[in-house]
Amino acid sequence: MIRLKNPREIDGIRRSGRLLARALAALAAEAREGASTRDLDAFVRSYLSARGGRPSFLGYLDFPASVCISVNAEVIHGIPGTRRLRDGDLVSLDLGVDLDGYFSDAAVTVTIGRAPAERLRLLATTRECLERALAAARPGNRISDISRAVFDHASTNGYGVVQEYCGHGVGFAQHEDPQVPNYVGGGPNPRLKEGMVLAVEPMINAGTGDIELLDDGWTVVTADGADSAHFEHTVAITRTGMEILTRLE
Repeated sequence: MIRLKNPREIDGIRRSGRLLARALAALAAEAREGASTRDLDAFVRSYLSARGGRPSFLGYLDFPASVCISVNAEVIHGIPGTRRLRDGDLVSLDLGVDLDGYFSDAAVTVTIGRAPAERLRLLATTRECLERALAAARPGNRISDISRAVFDHASTNGYGVVQEYCGHGVGFAQHEDPQVPNYVGGGPNPRLKEGMVLAVEPMINAGTGDIELLDDGWTVVTADGADSAHFEHTVAITRTGMEILTRLE
C-alpha cells in the first residue's frame, strides 16, 4: 500500500533529508586515503547523534552498522570494518536517517585520491542516470518512466543495471511501497501523484548487471568483479513537479 504524505509530514521528511545531506557531505569529506571504514561509521553515528538524528540502517533487519560503505566491486550494503581506503578507490556511501520518526535515504559515490578514467566515467554516468530519473519523477508519469530513464542511459553507455535491488517509498519507515526498479519489468507500475515520497537509486555496474551476495549475508558484489557506483536521493512528488528532499543546501 502506497502511503501518501501531507505537507506537514513532507516537511518532517524534508528536515530529516537536510540532516542526512549534511551528514553525507561530512562523511564524504572524511573518506580519504588511509581512513578505515569502521572509523567512517563511527564518525557518522556521532555526527547524527549530536544533532538529534539516528542512523536508520543500524539494526534494520539486523544490519550491524550505521552506514553502508561499498568499495570498488561492492555494489551495496558493504559492512564497515578494518578495511582502509586506498588511492584510486571508488567508494559508495549509503545512509538512512530517522529524525523524529521521519525517514530519509540517500547515497553518493566518491573517489579516493586520483582514480583512473574508467572509474570517473562510471561515476559520471551513474550520476547522470539519477538526474534523468529525477527529471522523469513528476506527477502524471509512472514508475516505469523513472525506470526507463535509468536503464536507457546506462545501457547506451555500455553499463550493466542491477535488477535484484531497487528504489522504494520512504518517509514513515525505512522501506515502503512502491518499489522503484532501475529497469522496466512486468511489476506494479503506479502513476506518480502528489504526496508520494520516493528513494530513487540507480546502481550501475561497469560490466554486466549480474551480482552475488557474500557470505556475510549483506555485501552485494558484481559477479564479474567489475566496479559499481550508486547514487540516491529522496524526493517528494508535488502538485507541480518534484522536490529533492536530500539535496545539500
